[in-house]
Amino acid sequence: MVRRVRAAIGCVLVATVVTGCTTARSDLGTSVGSCYLALPTASKAVHESGHLLGVQQFTVGWLQRHAPALYRELVTGQAPSKRVCVVAFSGRFEAASVSGPHGLPSGQLAVVVLVNPGNHLLGTVIFAKPPLHIGRPSAG
Repeated sequence: MVRRVRAAIGCVLVATVVTGCTTARSDLGTSVGSCYLALPTASKAVHESGHLLGVQQFTVGWLQRHAPALYRELVTGQAPSKRVCVVAFSGRFEAASVSGPHGLPSGQLAVVVLVNPGNHLLGTVIFAKPPLHIGRPSAG
């Protein structure tokens, strides 16, 4: 039961990141732009493997309300900033091959969560697979 709850929470977080990615790409001048500074740190967290799916910024309060189990797991014992950057990668990931592993021991999706500003790694959450198909839009 706990595993299903965590999976559902993870799906909400991942779906939010993935659906917000289009907006993030077209609005580089907004506050999400500061999360692009986190890309080198996020890439190092997955040891530069996988393909970037997207970047999204959340408040810590949003994370606490919408993904409470993930919030408790990642934000323990520290006073986080008011914002976190979430960077999603697709590929093949193992807990032993990412920094700060959480979630499943292996999977096709890695979500790196970092404090913003500062790009301090809170953790890398591994999911079995993306909750929806992600690809380029097709014309026609």
